Amino acid sequence: MATRKNKKEVVTTQVGYIAIIGRPNVGKSTLLNSFLGKKLSITSRKPQTTRHRILGVKTTGNTQMIFVDTPGLHLDEKKLMNQHLNKTALSVLNDADCILWLLDATRWNNDDEWVAEKLNYCKTPVLLVINKVDKLDNSDDIIPLVEKMSQKIPDLVIIPISAKKKFNLDRLIQLIESRLPVGPFYFGEEQLTDRPESFVAAEFIREKLVRFLGDELPYATMVSIKEFKRDGRLLRIEAIIWVEKESQKGIVIGKKGDMLKKIGEKSRLAMEKYFDQKIFLQTWVKVKESWSENEQVLRETLM
Repeated sequence: MATRKNKKEVVTTQVGYIAIIGRPNVGKSTLLNSFLGKKLSITSRKPQTTRHRILGVKTTGNTQMIFVDTPGLHLDEKKLMNQHLNKTALSVLNDADCILWLLDATRWNNDDEWVAEKLNYCKTPVLLVINKVDKLDNSDDIIPLVEKMSQKIPDLVIIPISAKKKFNLDRLIQLIESRLPVGPFYFGEEQLTDRPESFVAAEFIREKLVRFLGDELPYATMVSIKEFKRDGRLLRIEAIIWVEKESQKGIVIGKKGDMLKKIGEKSRLAMEKYFDQKIFLQTWVKVKESWSENEQVLRETLM
């Protein structure tokens, strides 16, 4: 039994990994950020914004929940990147202590059906989380989906939530805690993630790229950090934005550098809020041809 010693008593602790899975755009990253009370995983309206398996650590009292945000599972695997994204998401299913399967309360599609089939072979306990209930015109509109899922997977625990509005998250936390094993904490009580700070910085830049250039360059950009250095009260960050073609470089830079300046400013503001300090950010745009179809590059960047 895992315990923590206080002056007067010995306290039992619980810890476990909770995988957050579902098709693209069901709100997985928003849910992770809501759990943590701080933005860690980037979000946008564009599908497949999340490319990595991201751990978010929430330690409350005697319980440590390690949430694993994953790329959206999807049927389209024509491109090598899509294959890697699915592989990354599916790899967590059998390693987790609990799975949160997210659905969009307003829409069920073939990707959801495919995820359901994958879960039929999974032995890990699953909680079906129906997200975005705040978008329903009437609370009773969720009943057909609940009935559908109850017939599809009997005895499935179903809970409606709104990750954005933080509706019913307390109840969801209770359900998760009841499924976690007893054990010692894996991370320090103040630790938020296992990712280095440079990774978080790169993700904030990529988020702005997706938001501002999503229609033109949905998956053709990646970001690497050249320098991440604290200089007194100032955090200096140098980043390289990679594209696949020379023509895409001009799109990212924009007319007279306006787009790159906008991306840099918005990224810097997001970083300053996260790191809670002033940031000096420099960005460059470079070309790495067809990187999204390069097996080695994908293995290095999507881990």
